[in-house]
Amino acid sequence: MEDKIDNSIYFDNSATTRVYPEVRDIMIKVMDIDYGNPSSLHLKGVTAEHYIKDSAKIIADSLKVTPDEIIFTSGGTESNNLAIIGTALAKKRRGKHLVTSSIEHASVLAVMQFLEKEGFEVTYISPDSNGVVRPEDFADAVRDDTILVSCMHINNEIGSVQPIAEISKAVRKKNPDVTIHSDCIQSFGKIEVNPKKMGVDMISVSGHKIHGPKGSGFLYVKKGTLIRPIIYGGGQQKNMRSGTENVPAIAGLGVAVSITMKDMPEKMARVEALKNRLIEGLKNLPDVYSNSQTAPHIASISFTGVRAEVMLHALEDKGIYVSSGSACSSNKRRESAVLTAIGLDRDKLESTLRFSFNETNDEYEVDSALVEIEELLPVLRHYVRG
Repeated sequence: MEDKIDNSIYFDNSATTRVYPEVRDIMIKVMDIDYGNPSSLHLKGVTAEHYIKDSAKIIADSLKVTPDEIIFTSGGTESNNLAIIGTALAKKRRGKHLVTSSIEHASVLAVMQFLEKEGFEVTYISPDSNGVVRPEDFADAVRDDTILVSCMHINNEIGSVQPIAEISKAVRKKNPDVTIHSDCIQSFGKIEVNPKKMGVDMISVSGHKIHGPKGSGFLYVKKGTLIRPIIYGGGQQKNMRSGTENVPAIAGLGVAVSITMKDMPEKMARVEALKNRLIEGLKNLPDVYSNSQTAPHIASISFTGVRAEVMLHALEDKGIYVSSGSACSSNKRRESAVLTAIGLDRDKLESTLRFSFNETNDEYEVDSALVEIEELLPVLRHYVRG
């Protein structure tokens, strides 16, 4: 990636990432030159269609699946909506029971709440104090009328990694007809995501979490999975997602996946080292706590005695960007359901920030942040006490 265009320190990569230069370049080329409608029969249409096919192959190869199992969407939220609502519509005559965790992203929980209003029943599985759900709890919740189990791979707030393969195995043993979906928006490009090894039928991915464009994403749907579309129209993408495809975004997504997957283990080892460097440095500060996290790129830190938004803006004034919880809801004043679920007390609940890293971050940035935090904490705590 090119040198930074500013001097800020960006530790909010789980919210969004800066696009790779190669992604930007291919998108401009598609918009300026290869701008045809992929449904058109002329050369420009055929060229546009090739971008879609190329990106589908890149993504499919990364997952070790086939290109016709990839449905392009506008991002993670749409992918989750399509997976869950599409399954519910397709299988409602078989049953109306769904199982998910209580620490899912809003784009899963809100859909479940919508389906409950439509007559479906949802069982919510709570995590342990480390933010990890137990496979046996999912198996116990599954019934004869259960049609879908949905569990995220990596939690977006605290970075806990869920045992998806074990959950799938336990669920299949109880009811082999259950469709299994996993929100892999925070795990794709960070740890191995292999639908066959995980034992899942569907996974959701968002492009802007891996240096792709916003408004891009995909849903992997295993061949033979019962699912209905939720967008109707011209029948694009085998009738599963109508509407003229966003070719610039799809082309950019394909490039982002290609670059992300190159040397991924080595890149993520460096990222995890940065995360651990931050956590180790913070251990020396009084009343600072690291919450459970096993993902390589996410650190959840509680600065007790200072409200999260106060610390966030104090760091922002120093050119350091972090977040308080999920970016999709961090601008709203509400307690985190995830932090509540793992049993944090109120002081920690109100003082937790998320630091999330990518391969463009470095040790200098981490060390600079540690210096600023060490200077800010006593001042902010004194101000609060005063």
